[in-house]
Amino acid sequence: MLQRLRENKSAQGTLLATPTMLWMLALLIIPLLLTLVVSFGKRSPDGDVIYTFSLDNYIRLLGYSTDCENGQASCFNPLYLQILWRSVSLAFNTTILVIVLAYPLAYFIARAQPKRRNTFLFLVLIPLWTNFVIRVYAWMMLLRKEGAINIILGWVAGLFGLDFQPLEMLYTPGAVLVGMVYEFLPFMILPIFTSLEKIDGSLYEAAADLGANAIKTFLRVTLPLSMPGVVAGTILVFIPVMGTFIVSDILGGRQVILVGNLIQRQFLDARDPTFGSAASLILMIMTLIVTYFYTRKFGFGEEIVVA
Repeated sequence: MLQRLRENKSAQGTLLATPTMLWMLALLIIPLLLTLVVSFGKRSPDGDVIYTFSLDNYIRLLGYSTDCENGQASCFNPLYLQILWRSVSLAFNTTILVIVLAYPLAYFIARAQPKRRNTFLFLVLIPLWTNFVIRVYAWMMLLRKEGAINIILGWVAGLFGLDFQPLEMLYTPGAVLVGMVYEFLPFMILPIFTSLEKIDGSLYEAAADLGANAIKTFLRVTLPLSMPGVVAGTILVFIPVMGTFIVSDILGGRQVILVGNLIQRQFLDARDPTFGSAASLILMIMTLIVTYFYTRKFGFGEEIVVA
C-alpha cells in the first residue's frame, strides 16, 4: 500500500489536503450552512429559533416591515440600508487613506539601506505586538476632550493668545475612521514594501537613460510593478474593515453603527439570531461582490501570500 502511495502523486496530494479540507468543513462550511438555515427562520418570544422558511429577515434588511405604527400593511424604514451603506463607504474611505499613507512609507523603507530597512520594518510591526483593543483604547486617550491632542492644541492656541474650546473628536465617524486607518495600516505597508523591494534597480537606470524624469519613472515603472502589493493590501484591509465592530464600538461610542455592530447586537442584546444570521450573510455577499469586481479588474496580487 505504501508503495502504491509513493507512485500515485494524486493520492499523495489528496492525503496531504485531507486534514485541511476536514478542518475547513468543520469550522467553515458547516457553520455557514447553519447560519444560512437559521437566517430563514423566525425568532420565538424567548429568543430561540423557529426553524421554517421565511424571507422576512432579508426583507427587513432591505427596509420593509409589516410592524408599522400607523396600522399600514407595510412600511419602509431605510435604517438598515443606511448601516450597510455606511459600512461600505467607511471600508472604501479607510482603504483609500491607508493606501495614500502606506505607499510613501513603504517606498521609503524599500529604498533604505538594508540595515536601516530591517529597523524600519521592525518599527512597523511593533504595534501588532499589543492587543487590538488596547491600541483602540489608546486612541480614546488621544481624542477625548481632556486628551493629548486637545491639550496640545490648547497650549498652541495659548501661545498666540487665542481662545480655544476643546474639540469634540471622540464618538464621531471621524474618530472611527482614524482608528480603522491606524489599525490596518501595517497590512498595507508590508505587501507594498514586498512589491517595491523586488523591482530591479536597472529598470530605473534604463528609464533615466531613455530620458524619463522622476514622475514618468514612477508612473511607468514603479507604480505598475508595485500594483500587486497594492491589490493584496487592499484585500487585506477592505474585507476586515467591512466586518469589524470593536473600533466603532469604542471610538464611536455605540453611535456609529456598522454591519458588524448590527450583527453583534442581534446575537448578544436583541437575542435575534435569525436576523443576525441574515445580516451576516448579506455582509459576506456584499464583501464577495466588491472583492470579485476588484480582483477581476486588478487581479488578486501576487504579494497576498507574502502578506
